[in-house]
Amino acid sequence: MFVLKDSNDLGVAVADTLSVPVAPHEERDFKDGEHKARPLVSVRGKDVYVLQSLAGGSGASVNDKLCKLLFFIATCHDNGASRVTAVVPYLAYSRKDRQTKSRDPVTTSYVAQLFEAVGTDRVITLEVHNIAAFQNAFRCQSVHLDARKLFVPAIQRLAKSLPLTVFSPDSGGIKRAQLLKEALEAVQGEEVGFGFMEKRRSRDVVSGDLFAGEVKGSAVFIVDDMISTGGTMLRTALACRERGAKAVYVFATHGLFSPGCEALFNSPTVNRVVVTDSVTPANRTGMEPLAKIEIVPVAPLIGEAIRRLHTNESITDLLGEED
Repeated sequence: MFVLKDSNDLGVAVADTLSVPVAPHEERDFKDGEHKARPLVSVRGKDVYVLQSLAGGSGASVNDKLCKLLFFIATCHDNGASRVTAVVPYLAYSRKDRQTKSRDPVTTSYVAQLFEAVGTDRVITLEVHNIAAFQNAFRCQSVHLDARKLFVPAIQRLAKSLPLTVFSPDSGGIKRAQLLKEALEAVQGEEVGFGFMEKRRSRDVVSGDLFAGEVKGSAVFIVDDMISTGGTMLRTALACRERGAKAVYVFATHGLFSPGCEALFNSPTVNRVVVTDSVTPANRTGMEPLAKIEIVPVAPLIGEAIRRLHTNESITDLLGEED
C-alpha cells in the first residue's frame, strides 16, 4: 500500500488497521510546478493500493493532487503491477455530475475517464455527492463506502435523552438522511424523526422556503456529504431553531471548511460540527473553534474495505447502498 504525501496521516492510520507498513516511494516537486513520483520497491505482480484524498489545500491544489495520483497509478502499471486500486477518500469534482445549465461540463464523468485512461482497475471512495452518478461514471470497478454507521454512536451520545430527528438540508440528500435514520432505528429499536428543507441554487444564490418535518423539542442532526462554506448547513440550523429545536448538530463526511465557514462555527444555533478525517486537517481554515468540532476517524472503515477486497470477501455491509 502506497500513501501519497498529502494524505500521509490518514494513509498511515489505514495501514495501521491492516497491520502492514506503508510502502516507500519518492515524490519530487520541481521549481516550474511539475512533479514526479515513483515506487521505491518492486510492484511486479502485486495487488497495489494507492491512497490520496483529493481536497485542495496544504500547498497543493486539487488538480496537482489528482495528477500525482494518476501518474503514480500509471507508473505502477508500467512497472508490472497486476492490479492497482485508487483509494480516494474524498473524490474531487463529484459535485458536478450533471448539466444544470446550457453547455455545462459533466466533470465527474471526465475525472472517471482520466482514472480509466491510466489503467486504474478499481476506485474506492467515501460518501460522494451522488452515488448513482458516481457508479454510472466509472467503467472500472467502483466501491462507494458509507459513513453513516460511523456517525451512529456519536449521534446517540450527543442526543442524550432528547428525541432524535435526522434532517437533510436539501432534497438531494434525502436518501442519505433516510439511510442514517434507519441505521439509528435499527440500533435504538425506536422510531427516529425525519425532515428536510427545500433548496434551490442559482449563481450561488440559495432560495426555497419549504420545511418538512417536526423538530420542536428534539435534538436535530443535519447530515450532508460535505461542508464547504457551511452556508447550507447554517441556513438549515437556523430554520430548525426557529421551529423549536432544543439542540442542532451538523454532521458531514468531508470537512472541506472553505473560507466563509466561520459563520457556521460562530453561530450559537449550532451545538457541534462532526466530520470525519477524510480530508487532512491542514485544509481547514484555523478559524473554527476546536471545542465545536468532533472528528470521527475513517481509517477502520477504509482498512476493513481494503482487507476484504484483497481477500475477495463480501463488502456489502460497508457500501453506501440501501440494505
